[in-house]
Amino acid sequence: MRLSLALVLLLSCLPALAQEATQAEAEAELEVAGSDDPDAAETAPDKVPLEEIRRYVAVFNAVKDAYVEPVEDSRLMQSAIRGLLLDLDPHSTYFESRDAAAFDEQASGAYNGIGLELMQQPDNSLRVIAPIDGTPADRAGIKSGDLIIAIDGAPISSKDGMEPLRGDPGSTLRLTLVREGREKPFDVDLVRETIRVASVRSRILEPGYGYVRISTFQADTGSAFQAAIDKLQAQDKLRGLVLDLRSNPGGLLVSAVQVADELLDKGTIVTTRGRIAVSDSRFDATPGDRLQGTPVVVLVDAGSASASEVLAGALRDNDRARVIGSRTFGKGSVQTVLPLDNGDSVKLTTARYYTPSGRSIQASGIVPDVVLRPERTEGEEDAGGFDYSEASLPGHLRGDDEGSEGYTPGDVLEGEAPIAAALAELKKGSGAKSKPVVAAPGSAAAKPVPAPAIQKRPPANADPAAQAAKPVPALPAPTP
Repeated sequence: MRLSLALVLLLSCLPALAQEATQAEAEAELEVAGSDDPDAAETAPDKVPLEEIRRYVAVFNAVKDAYVEPVEDSRLMQSAIRGLLLDLDPHSTYFESRDAAAFDEQASGAYNGIGLELMQQPDNSLRVIAPIDGTPADRAGIKSGDLIIAIDGAPISSKDGMEPLRGDPGSTLRLTLVREGREKPFDVDLVRETIRVASVRSRILEPGYGYVRISTFQADTGSAFQAAIDKLQAQDKLRGLVLDLRSNPGGLLVSAVQVADELLDKGTIVTTRGRIAVSDSRFDATPGDRLQGTPVVVLVDAGSASASEVLAGALRDNDRARVIGSRTFGKGSVQTVLPLDNGDSVKLTTARYYTPSGRSIQASGIVPDVVLRPERTEGEEDAGGFDYSEASLPGHLRGDDEGSEGYTPGDVLEGEAPIAAALAELKKGSGAKSKPVVAAPGSAAAKPVPAPAIQKRPPANADPAAQAAKPVPALPAPTP
């Protein structure tokens, strides 16, 4: 809160400075609250020399007085505010009130649009992080990594951003896409609808083996996961579970923590570390494994980002699951939404998260225990090393392991073949970590070093009624 207050105070000072800066003030320095030094208990406040403010004032006045058309002060100030965040990292941004409301709607799981998780690029185009299952975008075949360069034939403006994608249910729009492996841009027509995202789906793959798909982490994902597991167990006594996190772009960190807690009896789930004390946190599992040690295989790909990486890392580092698929996206940062008094919000990167082993996956991702390659149809071109990852985003935070020898970006894995490969891996009963091996989906070549099956002691509260009442840790709601 101190950070957001300092930001508001600084911004509120600027118009006055633009009108009232004097020569006497030039000898002074403007103090603003600074972030805590991570290496010291106390530091002097950072000071912004008035010279820097005066430079801003000079540009502000030059634009106001000499630009070819009149520009309202409010428009200039909004541009200046956005500029404060523009060069920080790809995930820090300024939300006007309507954008903040749209962001909250997506976290709650209902909004009007086409169902895409997007990131705006420096040239204003929109990169698809992942389509949401069952939405118009998913049904139209839009893929992770696609680039939207026009909406209804018009270039995308920095001001409007993603807003033109929203609209009344039943209304139509046309997207112009660029896709790796296709020579020319192409159009896709869609019809907007109310997106009611069911973030969790489940089914029995075959007797004794269950499947749970988590497409995003929203407010009700933790409870929906509990219900899905209970339903599967009521249908059949589970001997294994495939947890599918492919093209899951993340969402609420608290929901990923809740899902991990349902599968862990003890151990750290994730830690976050930032520059101010409020950003430092540690989340630990509470007693009670809902599956009582039943083996789990987690399926990931290049579209698995942020909160989904938190979950995959927590289960693997605690020796609770094996990870199969392709290298994940590598978004190892946490964003916190700071509301402002005018209804707008700042989404600011406030921390990095670390898996239980103490490793940051920022810009490097999680490398699976068994690596799968995408199947390609006849005549389909190979992406040719296309880097769809956090590391490829301009201005991204540098990762601890970024640029390490042998780095190759992950692939997006589609269809049922990766599920079949995960089921085959699950049947082996492998529980311990092993050196990654490479195989095509469904291939018998995927043979990791044999390891004993997961052995988990039954939780003390193994009674189903007791497990249903398992407490959920009280957590803040940052959004990776």
